[in-house]
Amino acid sequence: MDRIPVLLIDDDAFLARIYSEKLESQGYDVHLAGSGEEGLKLAEREVPACVLLDILLPGADGFEILEKFKGNPAMSHVPVIMVSSLGQREDVEKARSLGAAGYLIKSHILPQDVVNKVKEVLK
Repeated sequence: MDRIPVLLIDDDAFLARIYSEKLESQGYDVHLAGSGEEGLKLAEREVPACVLLDILLPGADGFEILEKFKGNPAMSHVPVIMVSSLGQREDVEKARSLGAAGYLIKSHILPQDVVNKVKEVLK
């Protein structure tokens, strides 16, 4: 069975590794990017089935990267799940209005919650 490609864009290497290990143990092929620009380049090379995207990133923030994903015809169909430490209602609403498939607040979730959300949006 082919492993499903998931792109994880987060500059927090510790959390990225935890999420990555959990996803890989569930059969996903995780590609890591430490910035939004790096993530976009990886996605252009191989369009992922799903993107996990932090908001607070070096350079362009997650909202800008989400807009670029949704504005690119080759990637606009890919579900993007925001995974952020920002939990304000305005942030959640902005992400949804830009096309995010989901929004997870880092302090409120376990790594398994990330896996569950990926499974949910890929159904």
